[in-house]
Amino acid sequence: MPKAKSSMKNDEYEQQIGELTADLQRLRADFENYRKQVEREKTEARTAGAEKTVVGLLPVIDTIDRAVAHMPADIADHPWAKGIVSLSKQLQKMLDELHLTRINAQPGIEFDPEVHQAALFDDSSEGDTDVIAEELQAGYLLNDRPVRHAVVKVAKK
Repeated sequence: MPKAKSSMKNDEYEQQIGELTADLQRLRADFENYRKQVEREKTEARTAGAEKTVVGLLPVIDTIDRAVAHMPADIADHPWAKGIVSLSKQLQKMLDELHLTRINAQPGIEFDPEVHQAALFDDSSEGDTDVIAEELQAGYLLNDRPVRHAVVKVAKK
């Protein structure tokens, strides 16, 4: 009879070992899920912070772009004017590093509501396809997601 008692004890121990092993596996899985969730939340927080910063910079970018685009030819060689152009290039380099790209809104390309916002329509033209007639405000993608749609005038092709 002592052998049966010993066998029962071994069965109990094996059952306890099985339960503890299952608990450990669940705990490991829970920890791995938690670690992935924290990493995902950190990435989302970084992305949201970068997006907020970039959106705040967009009016500055627009102003610098307008200054460069409308620079009078007679002051183009002035050191101040060259400094503004240099500032624009430095800013563009920084924006490239942040993965901020300008949305293509050149006249003649097809209107895409995913990245373009139609502010005006030219009803005088006829056709089946909506195309961009003019870019009114530059739009930007941050990591291939729109942070500001390009505001455009749309015409029929």
